[in-house]
Amino acid sequence: MTATTTTGLSVGIKQRLIQQALERRRSEAGDTAGGATLEQAQQAALKVPEAFYRFDQHPGYQQLRVIQQSAARLGLANPFFRMHEGTAGAETCIGSREYVNFASYNYLGYSGHPMVAEAAKAAIDRYGTSVSASRPVSGDRPLHRELERELASLYEVDDAVVFVSGHATNVTTIGYLFGPRDLVLHDELIHNSVLQGIQLSGARRLSFAHNDWQALDRILGEQRQHFERVLVVVEGIYSMDGDYPDLPRFVELKHKHKTFLMVDEAHSLGVMGATGKGIREHFGLAGDDVDIWMGTLSKTLASCGGYIAGNTALVEHLKFLAPGFLYSVGMPPSVTAAALAALQCLAHDRERVQAVQARGELFLRLAKEAGLDTATSTGLAVIPVITGSSFKAGRLSSALFDRGINAQPILYPAVPEHAARLRFFVSCEHTEAQITRTVAIVAEEMARIG
Repeated sequence: MTATTTTGLSVGIKQRLIQQALERRRSEAGDTAGGATLEQAQQAALKVPEAFYRFDQHPGYQQLRVIQQSAARLGLANPFFRMHEGTAGAETCIGSREYVNFASYNYLGYSGHPMVAEAAKAAIDRYGTSVSASRPVSGDRPLHRELERELASLYEVDDAVVFVSGHATNVTTIGYLFGPRDLVLHDELIHNSVLQGIQLSGARRLSFAHNDWQALDRILGEQRQHFERVLVVVEGIYSMDGDYPDLPRFVELKHKHKTFLMVDEAHSLGVMGATGKGIREHFGLAGDDVDIWMGTLSKTLASCGGYIAGNTALVEHLKFLAPGFLYSVGMPPSVTAAALAALQCLAHDRERVQAVQARGELFLRLAKEAGLDTATSTGLAVIPVITGSSFKAGRLSSALFDRGINAQPILYPAVPEHAARLRFFVSCEHTEAQITRTVAIVAEEMARIG
């Protein structure tokens, strides 16, 4: 045995003897000290408020209960989580009764479309119901690659990547790409998923007035120099108000101030542009005018999930390192096939695009003629009717439901109390008669509510 080994053993034995001596001292001291410590811990635990360890005492749940109890006292039925008994398109069945439905993002009627349904069924037969792991681990299916190629082609960019959740697409993309030395500027009405992504990133967050590119210009003039990367985020069509930004102005600012520009096309794909290719087609922009094109697969594309489209460096980066992609299971074959089939239908369905645009225009025109407050809506699929209070929004939604119309209220705190509303999502499958009758009933019930 070498000297080094002997020394090592000696040190080890010495450390063990010291440890044993310390343990004997604790034992000889009896249980008093340990008992006192335990008693102190128990006393401290008794001082912890119930709100810190009971979900029914959580402030958010308490607020929800107050809202529910207030609604019950006013005789308002819960308008949420209604049970639909079939495909929810322009019409739906709830509780064995047929309703005209304005609570679905099924803008082009692809959810329930025979080609989309058959594609999903065929994908299950061939690939099963799940890929059973993340795509880096389980590998791709041809459908994944094909859908991403089609999305990249739609935007005329290098590549695209699809995620299993639209909300998570924004959260993980912004949360991963930006950090504490960066700045994210967003429209004041931007979607929650963007706000969550910014919070995750640790970047500085500033908002600018809705659709006000001049306000953004001023902020960038003051702040750009203090940060490394700067991201500007806007939406194609804003889901609460149904309007859209002057995107070419934002592209100009991107070049002027050397920032990244991200556009969330959740509601504009399939609705804007002559052939439904979204806000890019509407304004005649090039694919690379925007750095990050984001969208969802759950609305026009009648599936579930989200996507990012852009240059190769962006997409490859996200595929290998963005946590929301890397650590999530790959998109199921049926879901991927449904989105792909809907996207392929869109390429040849100009009539559906024209129909949804015409129906939205009709709804907006009739609503304005009836004196209804439609805020800043442009009539592109999303049309709010402002009621001025959550109570009135709830009453109006309930009254419409009684008359065979399903439209959801948007209440405080989702919007400011004075901006509480009903939102009407218009589909290409709504008839002119349905829209005319609906607007007339809304006007009648609004007058009755006062």
